[in-house]
Amino acid sequence: MRTLCASTLLGEFFVIGFAGLVAMRTSDLPTGTVWTVCGVAMALCLLLCGVLTRPGGIPLGWALQLGLIASGFVVPAMFFLGACFAGLWWASVHFGRKVDEAKAQRARLETRPDTA
Repeated sequence: MRTLCASTLLGEFFVIGFAGLVAMRTSDLPTGTVWTVCGVAMALCLLLCGVLTRPGGIPLGWALQLGLIASGFVVPAMFFLGACFAGLWWASVHFGRKVDEAKAQRARLETRPDTA
């Protein structure tokens, strides 16, 4: 799960940076405000890559997804991109857990002595 979720977060890191460039040009917000918000969100993406397996890592990722969708109020294209990344986040968590379960089951089968 960690690999899939971290890949999604790294993609979001770049999208947030590009959205900051767009917001800087198209919104009435001060440049410092845009880059403070984008910088915090980008740092959160990187920090979440390291704490995904700890308690609260996945819910923090969902909070980031909601924030990404809400950024559509500043850059309208982010409504769509945020929804796409929320879908990717769901798929990363869902299928990542399935892969982890399959790996654990395979490891149990490999360590079990043969009864033949």
